[in-house]
Order: sequence, then C-alpha cells, then structure tokens
Amino acid sequence: MSSQTPGAGLTPGAVQAPETSRIHNIGYRSYDGPRLGRASARRALFSQSLRGAYGLGRSAKSKVLPMVLFAVMCVPALIIVAVAVVTKASKLSIEYTQYAVFLQMVISIFVASQAPQSVSRDLRFRTVPLYFARPIERVDYVLAKYGAMASALFILTASPLLILWIGSLLAKMDFADQTAMFGQGLVSVALLSLLFGGIGLVMAALTPRRGFGVAAVIAALVISYGAVSTLQGIAYGTDNIDVVQWIGLFSPITLIGGVQDAFLGAPTQFPGGEGAGPGTGAGVVYLLVVLALIAASYGVLMRRYRKVGL
Repeated sequence: MSSQTPGAGLTPGAVQAPETSRIHNIGYRSYDGPRLGRASARRALFSQSLRGAYGLGRSAKSKVLPMVLFAVMCVPALIIVAVAVVTKASKLSIEYTQYAVFLQMVISIFVASQAPQSVSRDLRFRTVPLYFARPIERVDYVLAKYGAMASALFILTASPLLILWIGSLLAKMDFADQTAMFGQGLVSVALLSLLFGGIGLVMAALTPRRGFGVAAVIAALVISYGAVSTLQGIAYGTDNIDVVQWIGLFSPITLIGGVQDAFLGAPTQFPGGEGAGPGTGAGVVYLLVVLALIAASYGVLMRRYRKVGL
C-alpha cells in the first residue's frame, strides 16, 4: 500500500492551500456547585440596586450627585450639633421630625435622580426578561427594587438624625428625652422612605426614558407640594381653617407632616401654627392614606411588570 507525501501530485509552482478546519475544546462543563435559588437572587438584586443608588459599583460620574446630596443632608446636622455643643444648649435648634421636612427638596432630587436609574434602564434596554429567565419572579424583582429604594432613602434621611442624636449626647442633653425624640424621627423618615420610594419607582417605571421619569417624579413630589401649600395658604387667608388640614392629603410631604403632627408630637408646618395641623381623628385618615399609597405603589409596580414581555 503506497503512501503519498503531502504536496505530491501538485504541479511545479503550485501552492498548497492551508488547512483551515479546526476542532477546539473550549472546556464547557456542567455546573455542579450549590444552587442558591430565588432568595439569594433577590438579595443580590437588592444589594446591587442599593449600591447603585449611591453610585457604588458604577462610574465615578455616577457617584457625584448621590454623594453630594448625602453630604447636603448631613452638613446642616453637623452645624446644628457644633453650635449646640459650643453654646452648651439645653435643646437642639430643630426637632428630629422637622429635619426631613425642611430638606424635602434634597430628598425629592435624590428620588428623581435615582429611581429612574434603578428601573428605567432595565426597561429601556429590555434587560428585565433576563432577570425573569433566572430563578427569580416578578414579585422578587419588585420587592428587591422597592426595598432597595426605600433603604437608600432611609439611609439618606436617618443619617442626619443619628448625627443630631449623637450631638445631643455630646452636649449633655437629657438622654431619655433625646432618645425618645430620635425614635419618633426614625419612625417619620421610615414612613417617608416607603412613601417617596414607592411613588418614585412608580413614576419611573411608567416610561423607559430616564428624562421623562425624572420629570414625572419631580411633578409628583415637588409640584404637588407647591400646589398644596398655595391652596392651604389661600384657605387660611380666607378663614377656611378647617379646610387647611384636608388639603394636605394631596401631597406626599404634607401627608407625612400630618402623621407627625397627629402622632409624633412634631411642630406643625401647616398655616396657622400650633393647633392648625390634623388632630387624632384627621391623623388616622392621614396615616391610612399614607399606608394606602404605599400598598398601591407596590400593586402598580406588580401590575407594570406583569406586562413586561419575555
């Protein structure tokens, strides 16, 4: 049996074509490690979304705005504490429950900038179906995103209250009184975080375009407050005092203010000063509306993500 050497039989000057067919073993192997399931995927999504709200794990440019807003929230508290310690004041110049209300614009800007970042990009680039292709369901996605946004807001609003509380102890103020008021402030900002976080995510999830989401959040949080405050001023100026407290039901921040007035001993921000805010009966209505809006925000988000096609 004769063997033929490579290139045999070719005419002189002919070039043999190189062999181009290759078989590569790229090493695919089946995964035999632990499968952590839905709970782990939900925790990972929560952690990633919470970090993303402060720009962690993202570009340096993405960190600037949330970190600046966090600093703006905390600097006034540091100044108040410094003044209280130096002057040996017997009380802080601001109530714990008032702090977030006074800095509501900063909180609204944070929600308007970070809520669209959390959900709008997933809708715009159609990455939501990729989440649902894993062992994660729509309820897990909504809970993780809602929980992360509310937690980011709680960190933003509770951190300055912690600074105030520590400062009050450094100024040798009464521990029991300051701790009780600090606790009231935490309850207030927890409700605010759930309410603002839910509203922000709902507005942002309505559109895949981030700019539209920002505008919608600003309208829901800022413009509504301006309109309600104007109407309250008009009602107070025309001696319709009883109407003032009910107008407050139509703005998120005045809803939180009404709950504080009725149950947390906060100084009222409503026109007319002390006594102009909701009493216990109206306060129950305010609290029910806040809880209903939180539940409705969750329900709307669930409905929104049921319509996201796979």
